Amino acid sequence: MRYKNLFAGLALATMALTTPVATQAAPQHNRPRIVVTMMVDQMTWDYLYRYQARFVEGGFKRLLTQGFNCENTRINYLPAYTAIGHSSVHTGSVPTLHGIAGNDFFKDGNPIYCTQDTTVRTVGAPNGFSGQMSPRNLLTTTISDELRIASNFRSKTIGVAIKDRASILPAGHAANGAYWLDDKTGRFITSTYYMTDLPEWVKKFNARGRVAELLKDGWNTLYPINTYRESTADAVPYEQPWDKDGKFPATLPLNTAELAKVKGPGVIRTTPFGNTLTFEMAKAAIEGESLGARKDETDFLAMSHSATDYVGHRYGTFAVETEDTYLRLDKDLADFLSYLDGRFGRDGYLFVLTADHAAAHNIAFDRDHKLPGDVFRSDLARQIADSAARAYIGRDAQVIRAYMNYQIFFRQGLIDTLGINRQGLYHAICKAIKDKLPGVAYAVPAEEVATATIPDVVKTRIINGYRKGRSGDIFLVPDPGWYSKSGTSLPQGTTHGVWSPYDTHIPLIFMGHGVRAGHLYRETYITDIAATLAALLKTQYPSGCIGHPITEAFAPVAPVAAPASSASRRR
Repeated sequence: MRYKNLFAGLALATMALTTPVATQAAPQHNRPRIVVTMMVDQMTWDYLYRYQARFVEGGFKRLLTQGFNCENTRINYLPAYTAIGHSSVHTGSVPTLHGIAGNDFFKDGNPIYCTQDTTVRTVGAPNGFSGQMSPRNLLTTTISDELRIASNFRSKTIGVAIKDRASILPAGHAANGAYWLDDKTGRFITSTYYMTDLPEWVKKFNARGRVAELLKDGWNTLYPINTYRESTADAVPYEQPWDKDGKFPATLPLNTAELAKVKGPGVIRTTPFGNTLTFEMAKAAIEGESLGARKDETDFLAMSHSATDYVGHRYGTFAVETEDTYLRLDKDLADFLSYLDGRFGRDGYLFVLTADHAAAHNIAFDRDHKLPGDVFRSDLARQIADSAARAYIGRDAQVIRAYMNYQIFFRQGLIDTLGINRQGLYHAICKAIKDKLPGVAYAVPAEEVATATIPDVVKTRIINGYRKGRSGDIFLVPDPGWYSKSGTSLPQGTTHGVWSPYDTHIPLIFMGHGVRAGHLYRETYITDIAATLAALLKTQYPSGCIGHPITEAFAPVAPVAAPASSASRRR
C-alpha cells in the first residue's frame, strides 16, 4: 500500500511539471484595436497653449494631461507643405526618399500634382479631375501599409479628409479606401485605384446632405466676439475678403448658406464646419467598415482636418475666425474622443495628434507690431534668374522651366543640347539672386548643398527635401519673416513653406494604448512618428523610414510572472 501511494504521488508530481499554468492570454503583439492619426493642417505648436484657457476638458486639454506631449517636434526638410507633411508623418521619410517633393512638382520632365493619376477615374461624382487621384507618386510604404503587411492584409486602413492629398497619402498604397470631398457636389468621393463603386455606408453618408445642413445657419462666433482675447479685432486688413464688392467680407458673422450659393458647397473647406464634417465622416468609416471590431486585429484610420489650413490661409494666425475654428475643433475633438472611449475603451485605441506644417504671421501684422519680415517676391526671383541666364548664355535660350516651392527648375535637356556649362550657369544665377533679390538669405545649387557655407539646420533640410528630377535645381532660402508672394501688394491671410520654427514647429501628442502621460522637451522630428508607431505596433518600419522611436512615450511593460519552481508546485 505504501508503494502504491508513493507511485500515485510521483504521478501527480509529473502532471504538475507538465501541465501549463493558466494565464490570461494577451492580444497578439499587444496591439490596440484601432490606430487613429489626426492631422490638423497648418496647426502651429503654440495653438495648444494660446487657446488653452478656453478649451473644454475632454479635447486638447485631455491630450495635454493624459497623452505624451512632444513639445519640440520639428519638420526636417524643405519646403514645409501639406503633401510632404502628410507623407512624412506616415512614412517616417523625407522627399529625397519618398518622392513627394511638394503639393506640385515635376515628374518625367512635366509638372504634376502630388496625387495626380490620369490612369484612374472618379468614383462617386461625374468623372473629372477631382477623382483622378492615387498614391502612386509616393515611392515608399506608410506605417499603415506595414500594419497591413504585418497582419497578412487582415487589418483595414481607411483615409478620410476634405483634401484629396490629405486622405490618399497617409492611407498608403495598400489602403482599403481613401475618401475626400468633391467641391462641386459636396460629396465624398474616391477613385478606381481603390474600388469601382462607393460602399453603401459612403452613399448613405452622402445622401444625408450634411454639407448643406452644416452651412445653413451661417458662421457666427461660438462665444461673444468681444471675448476673443487671443485675436486682433475682426475687421482688419490682414484678412482676405470672399469677394471684391463687400457682400462677403472677412468678418463674422458669415452667411455661409448664401456664400455656398455663389461659390458652391466647397466653401465648407474654409469654415470650422469642415472639421465637423470630417469627424462625422470618420465615425461613419469606423462603423461602416467595422474598424476595430475584431479584438484580434488592429485597423488604421488616417484622418486629416483640412479646414484649419483654409481658414489660416484666408484669415491668418491672429484672426477671430482662426481662434473660433480651434475652439470649435476642440469641442468636436472632445466628442470624438468620447466616441472612441465608448466604442473601444480607453485602452483599446492609439491616438496621434500632429500637423503637416505650421504657419507664418501675416506680414502686415508683423509690420504693425515692429516685427521683422517682408514679401519675398517670387516674380522678381524669376525675372532675376531669367536675366542672369540670358547674360551667361549670351542669348534668350529660355532654359528656366519654372519657379515654385522656393526653387528654380531648369530644362535640363535644352541645357545639354546647347552645351551649356551647368555649374557655371547655376553659380551665375545664384550670385545674381543674392545680389539683387531682397530678403534672400541663401541661394544654392541643390547638388552643392553639402559643401555650402550655410547652417547645418538649413543644409540638412535642403538635402532631405531635394529629390532629383522632382525638385528644383536651385534652392532659395528667405530671411526669417519673409515669405513668397508675387507683386508689390501686401499679402492677406498667411502661408507657409520655409525652414523657420514658425513654419516647422508642430504639435505631436500620443495617447492611449501603450503610451504613458508626460512631456518631452528634447528635439524630435516629424519622421519619428511612423517609427514610434512601428515600435508600438510591432511592425517593420516603412520602407524609407529614417526616424527613430520616441521611446520615452512608451508605457512601462508589466513584468511577466516567472513560472513557479518545481518545489512550490510539489507543495
